[in-house]
Amino acid sequence: MRAFISIDLEGMPFIVSREHLFVKGALYSEARKIATEITLTVAEALHEKGFDEVIVADSHGPMVNLLIDELPEYVEIVRGFPRPLSMVAFAKGSDIGMFLGYHAKAGTGYATFDHTYSGASVDYLEINGVRVSEFLLNSYVLGHYGIPVVLVGGDAKLIEEDVRRFTPWAVEIPFKNAISRYAAKSPSMKKLKKELKIAVAEAIRRYEKGMTEPLKVKEPVTVRLRLLRSDMADAAELLPQINRIDGKTVKFKAGNIGDAYRIFELLVLAAAGVRSIARGDTVRIS
Repeated sequence: MRAFISIDLEGMPFIVSREHLFVKGALYSEARKIATEITLTVAEALHEKGFDEVIVADSHGPMVNLLIDELPEYVEIVRGFPRPLSMVAFAKGSDIGMFLGYHAKAGTGYATFDHTYSGASVDYLEINGVRVSEFLLNSYVLGHYGIPVVLVGGDAKLIEEDVRRFTPWAVEIPFKNAISRYAAKSPSMKKLKKELKIAVAEAIRRYEKGMTEPLKVKEPVTVRLRLLRSDMADAAELLPQINRIDGKTVKFKAGNIGDAYRIFELLVLAAAGVRSIARGDTVRIS
């Protein structure tokens, strides 16, 4: 059997400073160790329960965060950015999905590092009129492939507002309770590791009993994306299928959620290019 795990950093326990999140950050090495220890705990629990393949998608920032020397032989790791389907690349063919270190969507109060995919570009993202978090967007993609999300570990606000609403069958593990964007309380790592092992066993039990299901979104999908600046929408509008709604908001349709995800990724990359131009960086096109 094959399990798929998508790993983010902002929803990991103990991670509260921007210095945790960037390759050159003073606390980045600590964040890498935390994320790797959490990932290993879950992978080992899955393997003990009969999963001979565990696909781990390293999915924060440049997507090269986990300490690969720590990973056992039954784990395959997806690294690097950009890549098609980003945080859920190579999920297809898995039996179950799990999300670890996930955070709340942009605009959520009392949640650490609330944002949606790119805090530097995206104000909000809507799929079929529903404002989505990364958790919900990625759950839809897994659902498209028939994969149920069976366990989510991350920010308590994400669990309260999205996980319980959209995937009530998923086992919940709050890694942190935030009192501001940059402050939160987390249980000890020892306690979390014990809880994670119990949670994995319960998630597998629910899956085997038929208590879980893939989260489906009605297709074709309508996507509404509000960017942070008008020049980003200028760039997005260069694609013929993009409709400009107002100065910062664009809208498009896609045949399925996978195609919608790819177009969204491209728009975020275009927005990053626009930021570089605005900073006066040299942009070479030949």
